[in-house]
Amino acid sequence: MPEKPIIICTRGSALALAQSNMIAAECRRIFPRLRFELKIIKTTGDKLQKASMAKADGGLPKGLFTKELEVALVKKQADVAVHSLKDLPTELPAGLILAATPKRADVRDVLIYRDADYFANPENHQKEEWTPGQSALTGLKPHTKLKDFPKGATVATSSTRRKAQLLAARPDLRVVEIRGNVTTRMQKVADRAELDGTVLALAGISRLNFTISDDGKLHGDAVPDGLLATVLETDVMLPAAGQGAIGIEIRADDERITKICERLNHFNTFQCVTAERSFLAGMGGGCQSPVAAHAEVVGEQLRMRAISFANGPMKRTEGKRPIKEAAELGQQLATELK
Repeated sequence: MPEKPIIICTRGSALALAQSNMIAAECRRIFPRLRFELKIIKTTGDKLQKASMAKADGGLPKGLFTKELEVALVKKQADVAVHSLKDLPTELPAGLILAATPKRADVRDVLIYRDADYFANPENHQKEEWTPGQSALTGLKPHTKLKDFPKGATVATSSTRRKAQLLAARPDLRVVEIRGNVTTRMQKVADRAELDGTVLALAGISRLNFTISDDGKLHGDAVPDGLLATVLETDVMLPAAGQGAIGIEIRADDERITKICERLNHFNTFQCVTAERSFLAGMGGGCQSPVAAHAEVVGEQLRMRAISFANGPMKRTEGKRPIKEAAELGQQLATELK
């Protein structure tokens, strides 16, 4: 009787599928004699596309994009759950563990906006007949930085972390809600004159095979025409805990899958995200908390910067400890900022 396939469960979004296919391909490369299959599961977050992700009253549950995948693990309907790690709550259900994080991608965010030259040509964007009162689509020059955005510009994001940092850097900006997957958000910027830009994770863009050319243009099969992108450095926009990392969650007592995950894990990445998630847990937050943290391995040390807007104006701190004291570093910084 043939051995049962190892089931990798994931969300059905384009980004989730891209990440899960990456993990499945790596599994097949390392373990060519084993069978790995993908199982797509719709999560609560996928069903609540119109709900605000920035509610301050705690109206939305934690684990919006992970709960159903975890249920599949607990019920043994799947063996591995693949997550964007920044979506995974720091408190996992009993019996489940974060078993591995492959090497992390770029942690930075990207500012997406329209190309002034492209939209100056009516032939490029007048798909429908113009009506009185309709705003004209305008844009900005390539390599426009956040500090150079027009006064009072409107930037769309569903992240409280990004909103807080945008307004800290540019109090004059108008920050509004936006929902949808990566390409949906890009399309809204391309189509809606009332939006001047949005902020997305560079890792997500890259995993969808979208690229930013030297002239600042955004390229990809599903990228709307006429969009530009500027990478935001971490001193302008500190990332979310776990940003750029893929989290692999399994049952704690599954020795067979644990051994597979040991081959998938990148030690330095795991230590960095352990520190960041420890900080997030210490702040009592989830993926929509107005806090940010970024850890890096420097020699034999783990260094981390963190900010919080949780209790009023921005508070900032940083620290370092030996690599093996990742959780302690996160707790230390959380204590300093609470």
